[in-house]
Amino acid sequence: MAHTLRVRREPVPWSAVARGALAAGPLLSVAVLGGRTSLGVVAAIGAMLAGINDRPGSRRSAVWRLGMPALAGAAGLAAGTYAGQCSGVVVLSLVLLVLGLLAGCVSAVGPVASSAGTQVLVAAAVGAGMPLGEPGWLGAVAFGAGAGWLLVLRLALPTPGSLAGDFRFDGERAAVARVYDATADLLEAVGTPEAAGRRAALTDALDQAQDALAGPRLRRYAASAAERRLHARYAAALPLAEAATALAWTGRKLTPRASAGPRRLAAAVRGATTHTGPLPAPSRSAPALRALDDALLAAAEAFDQGDGGDLHTRRRGPRELLRTAFGPVGREYGFRVGLSFGVSAGVAQWLHHAQWYGAHPHWYWLPATAVFLVKPDLGPLVSRVLCRAAGTVLGALAFAGVVAVLPRPAGLVALVAVCGALIPVATRHFAAQTAVVTVLVLALVMVGGEPQASAGRIGETLLACAIVLVVGHLPVPGERGGGVRGRLAVAARAAERYLAHVLGGSDDRARRWILRREAYRTLAEARTAIALAAAELPALARHAHGADEVAALLERLVDTATACAVHLDDTGRLTPRHTRRLTDLLDRLTAHPAAGRLTEHAAAG
Repeated sequence: MAHTLRVRREPVPWSAVARGALAAGPLLSVAVLGGRTSLGVVAAIGAMLAGINDRPGSRRSAVWRLGMPALAGAAGLAAGTYAGQCSGVVVLSLVLLVLGLLAGCVSAVGPVASSAGTQVLVAAAVGAGMPLGEPGWLGAVAFGAGAGWLLVLRLALPTPGSLAGDFRFDGERAAVARVYDATADLLEAVGTPEAAGRRAALTDALDQAQDALAGPRLRRYAASAAERRLHARYAAALPLAEAATALAWTGRKLTPRASAGPRRLAAAVRGATTHTGPLPAPSRSAPALRALDDALLAAAEAFDQGDGGDLHTRRRGPRELLRTAFGPVGREYGFRVGLSFGVSAGVAQWLHHAQWYGAHPHWYWLPATAVFLVKPDLGPLVSRVLCRAAGTVLGALAFAGVVAVLPRPAGLVALVAVCGALIPVATRHFAAQTAVVTVLVLALVMVGGEPQASAGRIGETLLACAIVLVVGHLPVPGERGGGVRGRLAVAARAAERYLAHVLGGSDDRARRWILRREAYRTLAEARTAIALAAAELPALARHAHGADEVAALLERLVDTATACAVHLDDTGRLTPRHTRRLTDLLDRLTAHPAAGRLTEHAAAG
């Protein structure tokens, strides 16, 4: 219940609000005026789904984050349309079940793949369950055009307040500046109980900056001088973050002078200035402090002369992506998504032919709702079900009250535009997002000629909640708790590679920073999965018992490896304290019961 009632507190994304207002509503109005209402409805759905994925970040990463799901959705719409035209109830349900299985497996690869899996299933349900009277390929083009229009707005419109430097890179600048601020925050918290949380915040800032800078590009290297400078400044932050982590490991409080340098660097990044001015140097009385001082000097040089830099990312090859998709995590996720989607599609078609909620040509709502409900990205299962049910009831009742006084179709088109603007704000809570999307979709289908159907939508949503609750608690043979233990196994392998590199005596610092980033990123992903599992009902939460303790031991091991790396750079040998801490952590990991199950899970994957 705590997760259900939790609302994210964050500033209003006014630029995303403006894009939402200019996307679905104007597209629909142009289509209505041109006499192609059905295509306008599909284009508005594409813009709506793209708006759900329109999150803060760089423009380059937005191409990947919005574009790939849009392409998947267009393909899903075409596939669903042709399958619905050529198949009976049983065959279509099996086709959608297999599609859900594959989309669920692929969703385990990462956030963008998860969004693509969601859109391909939602669009397939719309294509099969909402006949458009248009060829499937034309509907796919309209869907892609709607999402593409929002992407064009994302790339072309400047962010309010981005007055410094080239506005095209304001997202990257903000992300890199947050890395320097997070480094300063960690240095200020050294020796206090807040240090662990600040180190996790630094990991999150590095992950976001890395994603912002590593988006898709036509050329291999950054083409503009502004982007090359940002790459150099991000690369300069890595040794600073490493030194700050080593200082946090020692636990000795620092003077305020230690954090002043990273603060000035953060201000220089935000102001897009090429010179940092004088940086206060910390004391050089210990190896980690000397590493911090050296990193500050190198950063100052990068700010003055930097022209490009390695992002220190490790590209995953096709074999590794397939192993992730069809490994234990992907198989469990695919089983639940496929079964939920296939069963809900079959039930929806049976209810449609039985005219359970009246005679109308659409049955897409039930399977599309099941897709959103079965997504663990949106929170624990019970929380998702409660939020979806509450949001649908609220949205359907609000629409029923508003539609009675709106002129048609102009009033409905205006309502679509308003809801499009509200989506970026409503993403703070799943129930609020559901309510806004419910009003928007009901308005769209009513513009398309469907009668007002709020009561039927509430009934179908509650039925989808029941289906997903049952499927979500079904045992998966040999895979129980696979989502948590699979991600923890990946994190354990990354920590092992990083530790082996540090203790192997290699002088390749670039390789070390790549392995360090991978270890902390995978640990953060495992922590997220563990937190979600802990908020599930006991039937699901018990399978992740002890995983949080293993994650904490792995984090301390990676922290210790970082401290060892910094100390080895300075002196060439480890102190007895480093050796004792490493031995103790490795012994505790070996003896932990959950770590034993983790080894078996890694071998199975």
